[in-house]
Amino acid sequence: MKASTPIKQKFYDFYLDEHQNMACRRLHFAGSSFGLLGLAKAVKIGSPRPLLKGIAAGYACAWVGHFFFEKNKPASFKSPLKSFASDFRMYSDVLRGNLSLRDRKFDKP
Repeated sequence: MKASTPIKQKFYDFYLDEHQNMACRRLHFAGSSFGLLGLAKAVKIGSPRPLLKGIAAGYACAWVGHFFFEKNKPASFKSPLKSFASDFRMYSDVLRGNLSLRDRKFDKP
């Protein structure tokens, strides 16, 4: 596996700093799950509609997390592609047990 470049790691570190609140992280995880489910259904039925719904639900969850819990602006407003990639990296880190959805003290460096 190729290691992240310093620039990618620097943005991801910033991204994680913007996702300290557990409610925000949970909403991001749920939103990413909605997006992936929408993608799977879109492929299964051959229609883009479920994907579009999944993306809309995903961004709605993420933005609620930022505006109401984290009290900051989503990074996707300034760096949409880096933020999208970092969101799925965060999703992967949660699935692998490197980031917690319960408490930051359980995060692994």
